[in-house]
Amino acid sequence: MELITNHNPIEMIQDASKVSNKPSSSFIEANTQKVTLEHLKNDCVIPVFSKDNESTISHYQFIDKAHEVVQKLFPDMDIKTPNIRVSHVIKGRIPSAVGKPAIELLPHEKTIYYERCAFLIELPSVKEIVNGNELNLSIGGVRSYNQENLYSKKSLEKFKVFIGFKNRVCTNLCISTDGFSNDIRIGSILDMEQRMEQLFEGYDKERHIGAMKRLSSYKLSERQFAHFIGKLRMYQHLDKMEQSDVFPVLLNDSQINNVVKEYYVGQNFSRNLDGSINLWNLYNMFTEANKSSYIDNNLERNVNAYELVNNLCISIENRTSNWLLSN
Repeated sequence: MELITNHNPIEMIQDASKVSNKPSSSFIEANTQKVTLEHLKNDCVIPVFSKDNESTISHYQFIDKAHEVVQKLFPDMDIKTPNIRVSHVIKGRIPSAVGKPAIELLPHEKTIYYERCAFLIELPSVKEIVNGNELNLSIGGVRSYNQENLYSKKSLEKFKVFIGFKNRVCTNLCISTDGFSNDIRIGSILDMEQRMEQLFEGYDKERHIGAMKRLSSYKLSERQFAHFIGKLRMYQHLDKMEQSDVFPVLLNDSQINNVVKEYYVGQNFSRNLDGSINLWNLYNMFTEANKSSYIDNNLERNVNAYELVNNLCISIENRTSNWLLSN
């Protein structure tokens, strides 16, 4: 690990949540905590590849580069401070403190870094209205050191980046397939800018918004919703061959339970009086449930929620067969 500060990193966690432009709630929950970019820069060590001691790309470098690219591509727009969430803290100590009881460690002898990190940068001046909900254009990414082989020599490092929208009603993320790159592999931070620009410039905002608006035009009856939930539970127990023949479902049983709970008692996206629910509300119940996912698989599940509900929409619109709705 590379030590870059003598401050007390453990105490700095207490102040790490001092970020401007606070949203009403978090875009991801699970076991995460909020930190600042300055905390990542000044108070965290940087993991290295153990066999050659080459440095990894730090969380700070990743987020700072993304913020730089956003400012470059959207120079006349209001850009919020990055909203950063971290998890799986890794505590350590400097070499001179080896063997010392933890209770006796001095502040400068403690080190810290986070295994997983996610961030969101909002552009509030780029807004759209879908089914009465205001959405803001947002850009973000994920980095998980647990997906790197830090016990080997330096190799290409993996990052996930997205561009999409955040629903201001509930801070749910709305990410489509063409706005998400699941496997950006780079050798240096200089490579990141080009990969980000390619993704952001290739994103079809109008197509994405049009698809989301269409969801509010279709709905499931109470009976169809119940049948749909039952099929979601059945999917987890299909054998691999059967699963390959139907649309994939990435939410787990606990999250599907949360979808059912939201259907009955959700403040923003619950059922109608007759028990029906439109697909826009169903989609947001999925993305709300997905907030409980760990950082390293949150974005994949978010995109899967969009594809899953959009697939339902296409089936209903075209009156074609869909395993999730069929008897």
